[in-house]
Amino acid sequence: MKILALDSSGIVASVAVVEDDTLLAEYTVNYKKTHSQTLLPMLDEIVKMTELELESIDAIAVAAGPGSFTGLRIGSATAKGLGLALKKPLVAVPTVDALAYNLYDAQGLICPIMDARRKQVYTGIYRFENHQLVTLKEQWAAPIEELLDELNQRGEMVTFLGDGVPVFRELIAEKLHVPYSFAPAHVNKQRAAAVAALGSIYYKEGRTETAMEHVPEYLRVSQAERERAEREKAQKQAGAEA
Repeated sequence: MKILALDSSGIVASVAVVEDDTLLAEYTVNYKKTHSQTLLPMLDEIVKMTELELESIDAIAVAAGPGSFTGLRIGSATAKGLGLALKKPLVAVPTVDALAYNLYDAQGLICPIMDARRKQVYTGIYRFENHQLVTLKEQWAAPIEELLDELNQRGEMVTFLGDGVPVFRELIAEKLHVPYSFAPAHVNKQRAAAVAALGSIYYKEGRTETAMEHVPEYLRVSQAERERAEREKAQKQAGAEA
């Protein structure tokens, strides 16, 4: 079984191909370029370097959100286009699940945190049991202090990863009262290899969709939509006071 995976849900852009238990190729970039500039050239380079016939893949796994609204749209559009052109199914892999899967068989709780602005994070709580990823709390958007309170209540050692770590490192040190650590550089951000590996499991479980069916999971409205709602609310208040 061969899975092509894409992840542009955060600051990292990543493309990978996994065949059975072998990572054939992975191309990951976290450097000052937009995903619209990087994702397709990275895919093209992997195809060339591995002499990959795209028709030979079984499915396309894509980090389905949450994350950057623009990044998710780019990844979704790329996956949908490939799925339609190749007539292949898509596997939507929750972004936070894939992040947690980076820390395969880690001890204690695994807590990915993605910076969602306004002192909020996209997060989830996981552990590994019998070599399988177990979701203790599905990905959700939460104030960082609410998450830390919950982790304190759980009372277990926790490992953090994700682009929210540098943003909230000091607050974690101040507010968290259980043992904790931060994942090292090679596994602390999104990796398409993890999306592909988890996507392979989901594919075997029949958790696929057509390219036409796929939509990203944003978890909350975009900043532009929030600002528009705030303007409309202010206008209504001004009209009521006039």
